[in-house]
Amino acid sequence: MGNIFLSGQVVSDDGTPLTERATIQSVCKGQKRDEAHTDSHGHFSFEFVTRTSAMTGNNAGIEDADSSMTNPTSSRGTQRDWRDCQLQALLPGFTSETIELNSRVSALDRNDLGRIVLHRNEQVQGTTISATSAAAPSAAKKAFEKGRDQERKSQWDGAQQYFEKAVQIYPGYAVAWYELGRMQMRKQDLAGARHSFDQALAADPKFASPYQGVAELAFRARQWQQVVSVTERLLELNPVNFPDAWFFNAVGNYFLQNFESAEKSARQGIKVDEQHAIPKLEYVLGMILMEKHDYQQAFVHMQQYLRLVHSTTDVNEAQKQLAQIARLSATASVPAEAEKK
Repeated sequence: MGNIFLSGQVVSDDGTPLTERATIQSVCKGQKRDEAHTDSHGHFSFEFVTRTSAMTGNNAGIEDADSSMTNPTSSRGTQRDWRDCQLQALLPGFTSETIELNSRVSALDRNDLGRIVLHRNEQVQGTTISATSAAAPSAAKKAFEKGRDQERKSQWDGAQQYFEKAVQIYPGYAVAWYELGRMQMRKQDLAGARHSFDQALAADPKFASPYQGVAELAFRARQWQQVVSVTERLLELNPVNFPDAWFFNAVGNYFLQNFESAEKSARQGIKVDEQHAIPKLEYVLGMILMEKHDYQQAFVHMQQYLRLVHSTTDVNEAQKQLAQIARLSATASVPAEAEKK
């Protein structure tokens, strides 16, 4: 069967405008795939392809702060039939209604799916929709949207210039400060990125996304105490939609030798990371359990990490740690056997 074109709109259940882009995701027989992002008005359109290509992640050791750590693990290319698929929207802090494509789509080339409704999670205090966006003057909004358009085209310099213009017009524009910080991080202007994230949080302390940016900067600098404090604040605001924050928090506590807190964060991160987008959570938990001399469970989680990763570097590192766990376990068992005698 040939490909089809799908379109629609993502809306909130209370009518609040979505100032952040939602990700449109298909779920076909349990296999999830990000298909598109919404525009400034929540609209989306994309071509539903019937054959998916493999995706690969390139994850390294426990201290790797590269953004590739949050990429989904690889999956083989598969043939898909839209009749077996659902569509949903992803936006931190919200739960999406799903659309069964079989009930909405015809065999025509183009299909309007109507609305996908988002419901705010009750346990989430923070937002990914900054309240400051509604107060932005039209000139600032126009500059912001031009920046987003440049970003979609991978025109990073142009995007940064428009985001800079947006915050010059409206210094309280939290979302524009956040996007500016993301562009500065991409260009390795880390000091500039930190300033932009701080400005975003000053404008809207409940805007969750900039905390994630600050945490990643602290992680890169190995400022473990700051990593822990920033991620704790982020996870207070939103414990559901930022599994990478649980990862950062676990690693920070690991290096601060707060192993109980590190274990708690790693386990919670694994719980909320249903798609295994951050396999390093399994690695970190294995390392933590090694420190706690729970070698049996450390082996289990390091094996799970080995099943999730595919790059040679990751596989070699996991096998190295599995061998170390086996040695430590054998050493620990010798005194125990001697005591029995």
